[in-house]
Amino acid sequence: MITKPVETLSLTEWRTLLDTNLTAAFLLARAATPLLRQSQGSILTIASTRAHQSEPDTEAYAASKGGLLALTHALAISLAPIRVNCISPGWIETPIAGQGEIRPQDHTQHPAGRIGRTQDIAAMAAFLLGPDAGFITGSEFIVDGGMTRKMIYAE
Repeated sequence: MITKPVETLSLTEWRTLLDTNLTAAFLLARAATPLLRQSQGSILTIASTRAHQSEPDTEAYAASKGGLLALTHALAISLAPIRVNCISPGWIETPIAGQGEIRPQDHTQHPAGRIGRTQDIAAMAAFLLGPDAGFITGSEFIVDGGMTRKMIYAE
């Protein structure tokens, strides 16, 4: 993720992030549509809670993830009956370099009592791509332990 003040964010950096997070999803959906129609498959995009709430200097990231939400519901209508849904993760513990050590208060600030795990996102993805979600399309599923409802992070 590129984090820079908007006045120093270059157009190349802006486009790189949008191409990576949004244009790539569009191109994949476009290329996969004929096969998805034959197989009665579905599309799942991964956005972020940053489409709804922001931290300073994340304009390109937030815009790309917000664009994925709009792309998701537009594709759900245009490609019907192909189902198209979106997962928007919150804070998920991943081995990203520079994430820093996770503190006890990082867990307890979440209404669910912990930050997310990759398995939480995988479980939602498996459900949305499986047969039990056959009547769900054009929807966003926020998987964030309740943090977007709380909207306050511990310092």
